Amino acid sequence: MPAKKNAKRDPIPQEFPSPEAAGDFWDQHDLADYWDQTRPVEDFSCKIEREQFLVALEPSLARRLRETARQRGISGEALLHLWMSDRLNSIGNGS
Repeated sequence: MPAKKNAKRDPIPQEFPSPEAAGDFWDQHDLADYWDQTRPVEDFSCKIEREQFLVALEPSLARRLRETARQRGISGEALLHLWMSDRLNSIGNGS
């Protein structure tokens, strides 16, 4: 059952600094407790930019990547992204 309007609850931030911050907030809060603060959205658009970059890997390296990612519960693409980001940041070229 949704919370009453005057029930004690954390306020919804006017803006979130990042999508991750919004996700963190809603991971810890139930939308049902804030239903009285929602409203229909008339016009919504979202542009998510993503660029694909294909890299050829030796079959044995690709297998190791997939296995390591599987053990961590993420995709090979996500693991490779994390590793590349860490490496590039460590050499000072994180742009």
